Amino acid sequence: MSKRLFCFGFGFSAEALARRLAPKGFTVAGTTRGEAKAMRMKAEDVEPWLFADGKGIADPERALAGTTHLLISTPPGEDGDPVLAAHADILSRLVPQLEWVGYLSTTGVYGDRQGAWVDEESALTPDTERGRRRLRAEDDWRALGAPLHIFRLAGIYGPGRNQLRSLKDGKAKRIVKPGQVFSRIHVDDIAAILEASIAKPDPGAAYNVCDDEPAPPQDVVAYAAELLGMTPPPEIPFEEAELSPMAASFYSDSKRVSNRRIREELGVDLAFPTYREGLKALLDSGRFYGAGP
Repeated sequence: MSKRLFCFGFGFSAEALARRLAPKGFTVAGTTRGEAKAMRMKAEDVEPWLFADGKGIADPERALAGTTHLLISTPPGEDGDPVLAAHADILSRLVPQLEWVGYLSTTGVYGDRQGAWVDEESALTPDTERGRRRLRAEDDWRALGAPLHIFRLAGIYGPGRNQLRSLKDGKAKRIVKPGQVFSRIHVDDIAAILEASIAKPDPGAAYNVCDDEPAPPQDVVAYAAELLGMTPPPEIPFEEAELSPMAASFYSDSKRVSNRRIREELGVDLAFPTYREGLKALLDSGRFYGAGP
């Protein structure tokens, strides 16, 4: 039987997964909000379908026909998950033919742990609205009864989205909040983890998707500046950073996230076990300013 991956939200992570699966015989389709992106998807042999909050796919029966694998990366809104809001009925009918469903969530569902470690068995106690919405969406997708796998992603970086580019663009800030640490993950490692799960499905499982070294954000900026031979921007106390409410909310959570399960259960060996390997590879390959091959 042919394999077909349908991605609700054909963004950064979905594109990386598609690049891994297409050469292995998968056909790929996905949703986008605009015609320009749809044209780019067609050029990459990805079947595009328009989808926006409040307005579902025009012909969902045709769009989802033959789908064996489903990836969801669309963020939930005030009214819940937009995919389920628009297409719960057809997705329910699709369940018997689905071999694998992946939902991209966030480590924000664990809430603030003041730098302590969490794993997939830790209590889910989100303390931001964004985290609470993700947790509700996880529960709503579980209720569908599909072969669901939840992936709780740390901060994503990769080609075109990284501190090297931010420094070159003059947008990087070295914000210091004592005790603050974040976990991160390179987009290529996300794709490798998703592919490993597809090869070894375990419906009901949840996985933390992060690298080996949670680190203070100012350290990452300083290392990127070192790679570029630049003087790092001055340190700015968090209280003086003048961040947007959205940006400031990321600093409300501090925790170290364990990735033991992706190693032990999926057998994943990260290509970029820390931000150092990831940033160095982006610089060496010349891909830090854009996606490239």
